[in-house]
Amino acid sequence: MKLSKIAALFMVPVLALCLVACSAPGGNASESASSDPKIAELTAQKPANADEAAELYAKLMQKENEIFSSDNALWEKVFNAANKDSAMIEDGSNYGDFLLKTIDGAKDEFTADELKTLKAGAQQIKEIEDKLMALEKEFPGCGSTPGEGESVDASTAGMTNGESGETKFPSFKGKDLDGNDVNSDELFSKNKVTVMNFWFTTCKPCVGELGDLEKLNKELAEKGGQVVGVNSFTLDGNKDAVADAKDVLSKKGVTYKNIWFKSDSEAGKFTSNLYSFPTTYVIDQNGNIVGEPIMGGINSAEQREALNKLIDQALAKSEQ
Repeated sequence: MKLSKIAALFMVPVLALCLVACSAPGGNASESASSDPKIAELTAQKPANADEAAELYAKLMQKENEIFSSDNALWEKVFNAANKDSAMIEDGSNYGDFLLKTIDGAKDEFTADELKTLKAGAQQIKEIEDKLMALEKEFPGCGSTPGEGESVDASTAGMTNGESGETKFPSFKGKDLDGNDVNSDELFSKNKVTVMNFWFTTCKPCVGELGDLEKLNKELAEKGGQVVGVNSFTLDGNKDAVADAKDVLSKKGVTYKNIWFKSDSEAGKFTSNLYSFPTTYVIDQNGNIVGEPIMGGINSAEQREALNKLIDQALAKSEQ
């Protein structure tokens, strides 16, 4: 099992229930979820079969998301304090331990009450992660099935329907991480298929799949397509965020284009309304979104198969 899986922050208290999904930057809550007694109840459960294990896995992932979303401003500071040289590279360690170490390293940035909240949340995440690992060991693949109904609402994300009824990806004018101009119309029209991957720097599964996306980009290049990354931290061209993203991409050997655009643009609003990270969209030559997004990493056989089907659909449309 890829234990290194989630980092949630900012806006939406909804998690795409899949093995490697990070919660999107999202929402506020009046009380911390780190004191939720139901977590202990869930970690004590012993499923009798794979279906029960998958259901329990999904509930635990949702609880993990609630911990983050309930105190999103505090967790945002924790993620920003993460050691970018090594913390986001998967090492098989418990994610709760990573959070506890990061909190301790940044303890001067928090009040005593804030530290208490963060440490309590990180400790419960550690317990959840231990249970998730045990579930995967006993029922391999129990966390691999994406949840149903956890998709982005197109209308609120700034997408529009074309005359054919297809959903167009919101147009944008932005830049790549080296400062070169990028125009969505030109980007999509020159490719038979564009695989657009949304990620952020402190999302462990996002970073974990970068190598797979690099391989995919090379495969698509032979078919007239490409992979394009959008790091949500780099919106508006934040210099520190761009530098951090470039550092991670370099360490993972990524050469495909990563871009940013204004957060108040339609594409920026679309990014802010995503429910989970990483999320991957397949876009055809006309700028239309093909099928449903792939939520979670593409490093499982099931996810990659689903992505390949969407890519084939886009390629077929380009030949019509």
